Amino acid sequence: MNQGERSLSLKRQLLLWLLLPQLVLFFVGGALAYRIALNYAEKAIDQSLTQLVRSLARQVKPIGSGLLVDFPKAAQDFIEQDPKDRVSYMVSSPPGSFLIGNGTLPTPTGVSHIQPNETRLYNTDVDGKPMRVALLEVDYGEASAPQRLRVQVAKSLAVQERLTTELIADMLAPLLLLGIVLSVLVYGGISRGLQPLMRLQAQLGDRRKQLLSDFSPIELTQAPHEVHALAHAVNQLLSAVQRSLGQEKRFLSDAAHQLRTPLAGLISQTELALNETDPTALRDRLTKVLSGAKRSAHLVHQLLSLARNEVEVKLQPMDVAALAQEVAREWTPRALKVGADLGFEGVDHVQIMGEPVLLREALSNLIDNALTYAGANSEITVHIQLQNRHVLMEVTDNGPGLDAQDLPHVFERFWRASTLPGGCGLGLAIVAEIAQRHGGQAKVLAAQPHGLRAQLWLPASSSA
Repeated sequence: MNQGERSLSLKRQLLLWLLLPQLVLFFVGGALAYRIALNYAEKAIDQSLTQLVRSLARQVKPIGSGLLVDFPKAAQDFIEQDPKDRVSYMVSSPPGSFLIGNGTLPTPTGVSHIQPNETRLYNTDVDGKPMRVALLEVDYGEASAPQRLRVQVAKSLAVQERLTTELIADMLAPLLLLGIVLSVLVYGGISRGLQPLMRLQAQLGDRRKQLLSDFSPIELTQAPHEVHALAHAVNQLLSAVQRSLGQEKRFLSDAAHQLRTPLAGLISQTELALNETDPTALRDRLTKVLSGAKRSAHLVHQLLSLARNEVEVKLQPMDVAALAQEVAREWTPRALKVGADLGFEGVDHVQIMGEPVLLREALSNLIDNALTYAGANSEITVHIQLQNRHVLMEVTDNGPGLDAQDLPHVFERFWRASTLPGGCGLGLAIVAEIAQRHGGQAKVLAAQPHGLRAQLWLPASSSA
């Protein structure tokens, strides 16, 4: 199982991130609702106990030094009517001495003095069961012989739990139903929202068996803006791939055409040389074969250089001025051979981020072009200058130059303005590719009063 199969789909991730918080909120809301319901149930029980204890206290009336308990049977039956919610009560005077009631209720612990006519609520255990108790004490009797009466009423806490459960059920049942409805709506909304992506996947799947050159743009007329942006990005990618394929096809076609001509000439001259009996004529044929072989070798070298330039390059800090001086020295014997004056001018050291092999190839092509087309007794100068955070590599010659209408075409592949033998129309195209790989630009300008200025503009490093 690969990484894509192990990862969650977009639909599942959306469901997880939308439904999981909803589930967490449901449980948190349930806990808060339970606490709120418990609080309200406790308040309801406390209010009921307070009313009962005061009502019971009013039924005990002092008469002289005694008490009259007016607690009819109907009231007692009302208090004890629910077996599950049995109410225990106790009347004592003095406090703690049982007078009437249906059970014995303890006094709250830790309380030494109770104010009269003040209801006190507390929790206690009666026969092992938790109870909520309301206590009220009242004074009676004469001033010379004051007495105190205590009335206690208790309810089981099971009533509180039952009320809480009923409240929770009444509150959470609608919330649970709403949560289910919301989950269904979220699932349906996600499924509907992802339909444009499914259509995009289907359109790309339909193109799987097509050639890249035959791809048509993806169309999504009814889709969110994000999907339109994705489709537009895919269309741009397909368009770039098609352009690249078109360029490669044209390049291969042009390369095949350019190679076919010298190879045909080599075959023809070789066949003639095989049938030649005159040594002088045979030498002439072999000389032409050698010239054609050199031209073919030069063309193959240029094609390989061009293909190498199209591969991603890794830039590194380098001294481009030192490289230019070294290349100029390497081409000095060739300049002397053709009768040209090759020199170097400019700064001695300047740093850029570049690839030495490619920049050496670019500068060699510029010098080679100048030596080939400037002619004998020409002056060729390699300039290195730092201008406005850019490094200018320039090869200037005082040869015949080019016409103004030819300058825009110099960087086109296999384009040649001269009929002199030896060239293949790829040198300046390679220079332009190398400049682009370095984030720079190649230019060709007319020199004054005559000649050509081939320039390579490269970004200088921060240290420069």
